[in-house]
Amino acid sequence: MLKTIKKIAFSALFTGVTGIFYAQNAFALLPIEHWTQANGAEVWLVQSPAIPMVDVQLDFDAGSRRDPAAQAGLASAVALMSAKGVQAADGLPALDENQLGEAWADLGASLDAGAGRDALSFSLRSLTKPDLLDRAVRLAARQIAQPSYPQDVWQRERARWQAAIAEADTKPGTVAGKAFAKAVYGSNPYGQQTTAQTLDAIQTADLRAYHTRYLQRCRARVAVVGAVNRAQAQSLVDGLLARLPAGDAQSCAALPALAPLQPLAKAQELDIPFQSAQAHVLIGQPGFVRGDPDFLALLVGDHILGGGGFASLLTEEVREKRGLSYSVFSEFTPGLSAGAFVAGLQTRPDQAMEAIKVTRAVIADFVQNGPTEAQLRAAKDNLIGGFALRIDSNRKLLGNVVNIARNGLPLDYLEHWTDRVEALTARDVKAALQRKLQPDRMVTVVVGAQPAAKP
Repeated sequence: MLKTIKKIAFSALFTGVTGIFYAQNAFALLPIEHWTQANGAEVWLVQSPAIPMVDVQLDFDAGSRRDPAAQAGLASAVALMSAKGVQAADGLPALDENQLGEAWADLGASLDAGAGRDALSFSLRSLTKPDLLDRAVRLAARQIAQPSYPQDVWQRERARWQAAIAEADTKPGTVAGKAFAKAVYGSNPYGQQTTAQTLDAIQTADLRAYHTRYLQRCRARVAVVGAVNRAQAQSLVDGLLARLPAGDAQSCAALPALAPLQPLAKAQELDIPFQSAQAHVLIGQPGFVRGDPDFLALLVGDHILGGGGFASLLTEEVREKRGLSYSVFSEFTPGLSAGAFVAGLQTRPDQAMEAIKVTRAVIADFVQNGPTEAQLRAAKDNLIGGFALRIDSNRKLLGNVVNIARNGLPLDYLEHWTDRVEALTARDVKAALQRKLQPDRMVTVVVGAQPAAKP
């Protein structure tokens, strides 16, 4: 049943099969529709009929935050192996990974799978010519619901993955990132690290069990953007989910919530010896969930602090005035259950302590005093002026619809995004920063710095 219809604003006309938008002076309005299918799947639809293509993303609450600690990487393994073959079923032959790839190439369509922290996702792109789309949907349904998980292929892919982890661990940036995540997230699943040992603990039976537990029709959140109407979208979604188990009241019950991430009790410094040309520095703390009402204020604040590139305060103070780093940044990384704030830079090992001192001082001063009116105006102009670039293709628009669906945001979120950014005051930004950041209780990770007096 159709729950509600809102408008999302985007600046565009489609042209060509790539689905690229061309900005116009005035915003066009397209409705975003949201309803629940009879099978329990939720659907978000934007009808964009200008070109005969459709982009679809299916999300399941089966991201890495659902991995057992001893099997970190399990969700990603399920996604990876979904493209390595499908089972024989209903008179259709089994397909190995090469045959599956050739089948998609013949259709001129694609199905990609991946697992982030908050979701295991399948992304379908196809032309909407009826016969072609129908074949793409039927093939996607097999790959989503009936992967074969061949043992020999998993052993091969696991060995490749383990080799990639070993190679990455020779890089100071990887070492710093892992140490930072462990310090900030602790035992929270957002901080779990995939290792050679956790991959060794994953067998093909575990892939099948994970798939069975989390991938059911009633758990699907589906975003659709393209040249399909509501009836066509309903049929498309039903087709994609047709081979998944329907689920019952017990199996479709809400999954357990993760324990809230606790703030840090005190500052922590981790100096990790490493032979490298540059020291890698990360400074930060636990952040906030994506649905937090402070999100836009913090987005603007971070843009001023370190997320705005060469126009940011950190770049001005660390790079331009003192030459302590070629680049320096800050960002919030919110998720469904937890998030983090991080500021990072690379510098000469003998300059690391000075760079850290300046970075900490800039963060502390900005949290205490907030932005100036001039800084706020510049950030608003940049963010609002670049808004059209956030939605200038089918895939970008799909990503925004997925963001709305995944995080329970209002359907008019994009329509009022620029208005809400414009309405923010310097006091709003300062208050949001002070609610979320504690500069005197941050983690500092330094990899590869020369011993020196600490600030």
